[in-house]
Amino acid sequence: MQITRKIHWLYFVLMGTLVAGCGSNVLEMQIVETAANGNHLQKIEATGSPATKQNNILIELHPEKSYQTIQGIGGSFTESTAYLLKQLSPANREKVIEAYFGESGAKYSLTRTHIASCDFSLNNYTYAPVVEDTLLKHFSVQEDLDDLIPLIKDAMKVSKEGFKIVASPWTAPPWMKDNKSYVGGKLLPRYYATYANYFAKYLQAYAKLDIPIWAITPVNEPHGNGNSWESMHFSPQEMTNLVQYHLGPTLEKKGLGEVHILGYDQNREGLKEWVDVMYANQASSKYFSGTAVHWYESTYDYFPKALDYAKKKAKDKLLIQTEGCVDSEVPHWKDDAWYWRKEATDWGWDWAAEDRKYLHPKYVPVYRYARDIIGCLNHGVDGWIDWNMVLDRQGGPNWFKNWCVAPVLVDPEIDEVYFTPLYYTLAHFSRYIRPGAKRIKFSLKQADGVMATAVENPNKELVVVLFNPTEQKKNIQIKLKNKKNYVALNAQALQTLVIKNYL
Repeated sequence: MQITRKIHWLYFVLMGTLVAGCGSNVLEMQIVETAANGNHLQKIEATGSPATKQNNILIELHPEKSYQTIQGIGGSFTESTAYLLKQLSPANREKVIEAYFGESGAKYSLTRTHIASCDFSLNNYTYAPVVEDTLLKHFSVQEDLDDLIPLIKDAMKVSKEGFKIVASPWTAPPWMKDNKSYVGGKLLPRYYATYANYFAKYLQAYAKLDIPIWAITPVNEPHGNGNSWESMHFSPQEMTNLVQYHLGPTLEKKGLGEVHILGYDQNREGLKEWVDVMYANQASSKYFSGTAVHWYESTYDYFPKALDYAKKKAKDKLLIQTEGCVDSEVPHWKDDAWYWRKEATDWGWDWAAEDRKYLHPKYVPVYRYARDIIGCLNHGVDGWIDWNMVLDRQGGPNWFKNWCVAPVLVDPEIDEVYFTPLYYTLAHFSRYIRPGAKRIKFSLKQADGVMATAVENPNKELVVVLFNPTEQKKNIQIKLKNKKNYVALNAQALQTLVIKNYL
């Protein structure tokens, strides 16, 4: 009996040592998945298998090599969003704000708002309506006090870590422009100084309301929008002159020099022309903190060469994606499957020139978001901002009837809220990739359609986001030095892996 007990004891000690030895080589991780199968940020186990080695996609992580610092990921405060949330019951309004900014939600950390009206406003308005008020004595943000400012303030209360705000005007006050209209036209040179002061007044007004603005852009979409809604045109040299000789010095003089100025603020394919002028020399680039870009040039191409060029041109400057959405679409209400199908179209489907139509095929909304965010991060983008956070079942309100899709849709008449798959797609990035994260080096072998990106958060967690747009499940081997694990990545799925205690 005594011998038998000793044998049993020795057996368990040996087995425990073997298991412990094997376990030490296992890369421990937490995984959440959103997929066409119905998973919405669902916690899952690492159920991949080493038995299918011949089919493995290998991802090797190299956190010792890092790249850009992430400023944040999030969406935009618009008057349309604020107006709709005000129509909901207090419970549903709080539910949406918590879902975007709370600890249980997407934890948005980088946001955008409009300076005066845009197409996602209820009507045209400016903060300086009095003609020839060059001293801006009648400047007022009163129009924002009813819904936009209260929404921002409520989001600030919910956000534990806070968030940054980028603010953009769609146009100067019409009386400063050559066509005296909200739509189209150019800023008259004699009003450059007044326009610079317009920004200073805005920043000071919001600061008095305890809403700090992190960055501004001189105008949204300087190429215009086909003269459809609020817009104002600049050439690269005109915008650079405005910033170099007026906007930058004015903010500096008024003690607002810490506010970042992001140039351009339109589609990525035009990046080379703009950054070549903005960053031509030390004087031209002095007041630019970086460049802002949008995604509307294509439904599938994220223009990696253009992003790489912009980052290389000014390595110490920011590169921020400030707007993207499923545009020119009436949203599909409570139809998750639509967001996983190749049915969406954009403005280019109908209106792009013949030699540009190839850039605008029908697309899968979830794929477009996942592909673009991953592609942007992998090519030097420091922050990514979605457009409207909330729209209604029509894709508005929008005074021009420029209907679009938002990640969260609401029907105020029946007080209902619909979290589309796009909300969960964005949360895979915004919730887990935190401000201050460093993108890290990784290798992806035998990718077979899978995309990935990887960062190290300030708390030293590693975060890997995997995207599988194919209709086949993939077996992924994740390797970090002498540790590894296997993940089963479902078809049409997005997974976020959080790796702790890897050091």
